[in-house]
Formats: sequence, C-alpha cells, structure tokens
Amino acid sequence: MKNVLSFLGLSLGLLLPSLGFASESQNLMDLTTHWAGFVSLGIFVVAYLLVMTEEFSHLRKSKPVILAAGLIWSLIAYVMIQNDMPDVAEEAVRHNILEFAELFLFLLAAMTYINAMEERQVFSALRGWLVSKGFSYKQLFWLTGFLAFFISPVADNLTTALLMGAVILAVGASSPAFVSLGFINVVVAANAGGAFSPFGDITTLMVWQKGLLHFNEFFDLFIPSLVNFVVPAIIMTFFIPNETPESLNETISMRRGARRIMFLFFATIATAVSMHNFLHMPPVLGMMMGLAYLQFFAYYLKKTGELSYEMGNTGEGMTHGEAKPITFDIFNKIARAEWDTLLFFFGVILAVGGLGTLGYLAMASEVMYTQWGATNANIAVGLLSAVVDNIPVMFAVLTMNPEMSSGQWLLVTLTAGVGGSLLSIGSAAGVALMGQSKGQYTFFSHLKWTPAIALGYVASIWVHTMINSSLF
Repeated sequence: MKNVLSFLGLSLGLLLPSLGFASESQNLMDLTTHWAGFVSLGIFVVAYLLVMTEEFSHLRKSKPVILAAGLIWSLIAYVMIQNDMPDVAEEAVRHNILEFAELFLFLLAAMTYINAMEERQVFSALRGWLVSKGFSYKQLFWLTGFLAFFISPVADNLTTALLMGAVILAVGASSPAFVSLGFINVVVAANAGGAFSPFGDITTLMVWQKGLLHFNEFFDLFIPSLVNFVVPAIIMTFFIPNETPESLNETISMRRGARRIMFLFFATIATAVSMHNFLHMPPVLGMMMGLAYLQFFAYYLKKTGELSYEMGNTGEGMTHGEAKPITFDIFNKIARAEWDTLLFFFGVILAVGGLGTLGYLAMASEVMYTQWGATNANIAVGLLSAVVDNIPVMFAVLTMNPEMSSGQWLLVTLTAGVGGSLLSIGSAAGVALMGQSKGQYTFFSHLKWTPAIALGYVASIWVHTMINSSLF
C-alpha cells in the first residue's frame, strides 16, 4: 500500500489537463504549500484509491472523481476569492470543461459507431467464424493476438479484448491454461495495437488533438508496438497446450447494413483526419459530422424497412429463427455509450485540472522532465500507468507540456499505451477480461507473466530509440 501511495503521490504531477492554463494560473498564485492544496491532494488520493478498488467495492469509478472535482474546485474558488482573484477559478474551470467537451463528443461519436456495429453483429460474425474453423490452441493464440493488435487501432482496446476473450472462452472451456495465457496475450496485443494509431487509445487521441504529433507520425510506432506484443507472445507460446479443441458449429450472419456502417465509420475517421490536417479544425468536428452520416443511414434503414434473421444453434446444426423486423434506433446506440467511462473522464479532467491550477503539475514537471530527463521521465510514465489509469497520466503530461522532440512525444505515447499491460489492473482491457474469465484469468495469473511482458516493454522502447533515432 505504501508503494501504491507513493505512485499516487507522483501521479498527482502526472494527471490531466487544464491543458496549458494551469501553468498560467500558477504564475498568479502557487498553492502547493497552502492548506487548500494539501486538502485537495488528500481528496484526490482518496478518490483515486476508490477508483482502484472498483473491482472489489463495485462502486462505479466515475462517482468518486466527480465528487472530488467539485470539492477541489470549491476550495480553489474559495481561496481565490479570499485573495481578491474571484475570476481566476471560473476561467480555469471553463477551460477544463472545454477540453472535456472535445474529448466527450469525439468519444461519443466513436462509441456510437462501435455500438452500431455490435448491434449489426459485426463482431459476433467474426467470433463465429473463428470458433468454427477448428484451429489448434497455438493457432488460436496467435490469431486472437494479431486480430486484437490490428482491431484495437480502430476499435477501442476494451471492445477488442472482450471480442477476442469471448472466442478464447468458447473454444478453451476445457483448457484453463490456454484461457489464462490467451487472455494475457490479448491484453498485451490490444494495448500495443492502440499505441500506434490516433484512434487506438484515449492517450494517443489526446496527443493528436493537441497537435503535438501529426496523424501519420503515430505510425512510426508500428514496429515498436509490434515488438511489445510479439516478444512476450513468443515466450508464452511454448506453454500453450499442443492440442486442437473440438470446433464449435456456430455461424452468425451480420444484419442488414452492417458493411455500410463499417464503411461510414472509416469515412468518419477520414473526415476527422481531414478536418485536422487540411482545415486546421478540431478533429471532434469531423467526428460529429461523421455521426450525422450514421444518423442519416439509420433514417434510411427505418424508412426502407428491415428484415433480419435471428440465428440459433440447436446443437444439430444451424436453423433460421422466425423472420422479424429489427429496428435500428440511432439514439439507442448513443444511449448505450460507456457513460461511466465518459463521466470518469469528466471527473479526472476537472480534478487534475484543479491540481494543475494549484501548482502541483508544474512541480512534477520540474522534477521529472528537468531533473530526471525526458527519456527517464517518459519510461516512468509507462510504469506509472500500470498502477494508475493511463488517461490521467497522459493528460498530466500534456498539461505540463514539457519541451520535447517528436521522438520523445512518441516515446511517452508508446509507454503510456503499453505500460498498462504490465499488470492486469493497468488497463480497461485487463480489468474487463478478469470479469469475463470466470476466475481463469486473475491478477496473480497475469503477474506471473509480468517479467515476459516487461521484456517486451523494454524491447519496444529500445527498438523505438533505434529505428526512430532521427526524431530525437
């Protein structure tokens, strides 16, 4: 627990943005040694400890951080008023809310598309194809790993991990050893895949939205990310049972419009990239425009009528269910967004933005990026993200906004993305699969393979510094 608190103490200097405004307000007033600063620090630590125990307490992670954000900003406002600066807190919090609004709308559009593809059975059809092909355990280990690696740059790592986890559970019911190793492999692959794409993880998205790296520059991390996944996978593959499970007779058809929705999703990504690269507008504008594509297509589906078949496995082969209309409701897809996650981002952005306004991020930036040096600091960011969620960690770095080369910004993007693989609790993918695995994949079963994953972590950093040396 002492180590955890030490990590949290450091992470207060590593945690989220008033993107640039915090440092400006710190010039007005440094409250790092003020009673309000210490109380705010304590509030944040308590809130984040509650977040870290979500798996056991079943208290949704958004609740403590939203409360913490309100309390921290109330303290800041009170102190500012006492010092005849009543407008400072209001300006700072409005800036934080603007940053959250961009992230919120971007993610809402992306989540709606993912939910739409899930409802149209895109992911279920892929799962059905995999479990019906009769692959061996080793083949499935590599297939699910590579699919997770290449799907997560477009879909989020949580959706990717749950999809591949369902495949592993379906075919590995009689082999707990395969399930455990397969889940670890999927967590590492999904996190690694998300690191080389602006759409693959919230951390990469934030770096891109802030304009620190161009869209195409993220792909310089492809080989380091691949190394991060492949190194531990090679080690684990020697421990996969050399058997072939019985294939399952499961065929699932995608519903009407599924392929067109996939096309619209890629068109939405292209629109967001074009808005940012060519028109110098925030990418969120392109994402919301892309959401309109889906809304108009939903209207088309509704007006032209739908007739889909529910497929069921009778145990003796596939049968068609009764033909019936399946309504595609766009606002139902929006409602099914991960609201706990979105509200968690609100709480963290506002809470850590408050800590930045108090002066703690400037203090951490001085220690990490001036005294330690950028490379050591960025490697530490990855290690920290194994304990503390990588979203606030990366937001803190963006708030500190240290002077770094593009090679260093790519390094911190890589480490923040893949560092969470070191522990099962270090990423949303790991936490979700622990819940899905029915006890076959646990914190300690993952911890046993942390040395192999750490070897991949070190190897990916080394490869990045070698092949991208011109960027440093």
